[in-house]
Amino acid sequence: MSVHKIEHVGIRVSALEDSVEFYTRVIGLKLLHTIGAVEDSVRLAFMSFPNQNNVELELVYKKEHEELANEGRVHHIAFTVSNIEQEYARISELGLSGLDPVIRDLPGGSRFFFFNGPDGERIEFFEPALPGS
Repeated sequence: MSVHKIEHVGIRVSALEDSVEFYTRVIGLKLLHTIGAVEDSVRLAFMSFPNQNNVELELVYKKEHEELANEGRVHHIAFTVSNIEQEYARISELGLSGLDPVIRDLPGGSRFFFFNGPDGERIEFFEPALPGS
């Protein structure tokens, strides 16, 4: 099996900048980078502890969102994989629900797909871009 670590945990937020400020000030995380412009319908902010980037927190903002519970919601949990095609085939063979129809690409070369866990939680397998690609 090529699964070897938790990549990131995604949390739905209602105000991206406020959440970045909170996780910076209260938890001590640093902002690594964001994806999406202020006017975009989906924006992401990636954070981690200083000098420790092996697990990230991904804040997920969606402009058109259903009401969030007071305690917030975990959107998904992601695991790093080293051979995404092999893992996609393995998960397909298991017949798990919610499997994305294809492996998706991000700008910069990273690739990912989602499927459902036993309670409907979203699980992401994520293959980071190779250095220099």
